[in-house]
Amino acid sequence: MAGAGFDADGMDAAIRARRSIRGLEGPPLPPEQVDALVALALTAPAPHHTEPWRFVEVSPARREALAVAMGDAWAADLARDGLPEARRAWALARSHRRVVDAPTLLLGCLVADGLNAYADDRRARAEWGLAQHSFGAALQNILLGASARGLAAYWISAPLYAPEAVRSALDLDEAWQPQALVCIGRLRADYAPFERPARDVTRFLVRR
Repeated sequence: MAGAGFDADGMDAAIRARRSIRGLEGPPLPPEQVDALVALALTAPAPHHTEPWRFVEVSPARREALAVAMGDAWAADLARDGLPEARRAWALARSHRRVVDAPTLLLGCLVADGLNAYADDRRARAEWGLAQHSFGAALQNILLGASARGLAAYWISAPLYAPEAVRSALDLDEAWQPQALVCIGRLRADYAPFERPARDVTRFLVRR
């Protein structure tokens, strides 16, 4: 039977222990460790038995161009939002550092291969939403896999807001739709995990 012998308590503990950790240290992950994390991502549920996920391990040589391209797109958005110049500069500099300095940097993308094509916008958007649900599951697999290995990781949503800039900076096929970056490294020596408060489930759950 599927799930027979599964350690539910251990899984619960692993999920609760995971944190988004931005204080990363090097060195970069070895290729076999990156492969293992991506292999976990590829076990995510997906619509219609598709395999919509694509990943790029972004080398240090490509980081600067990627950070600049995303930064230029974000700077234009922030200016349109009316954010003060000093705040814009601070946010852009922080984002730039995170991309350039990550010990290991993965970009996750989606493709539409195998998705149903609909003429109406309502169902087309819903179909793409299925793929994004699948990517979220794949992303969580990577983050949990990293945590279980004693690694630190967090995700950056910026590629969603600048897909053309990301594809151009990394010479990606137009069919690849950038979704998120994952920064992965070792736990910084002085890192102390924050306490996650217990949630009142009744605030988030209704029964009908």
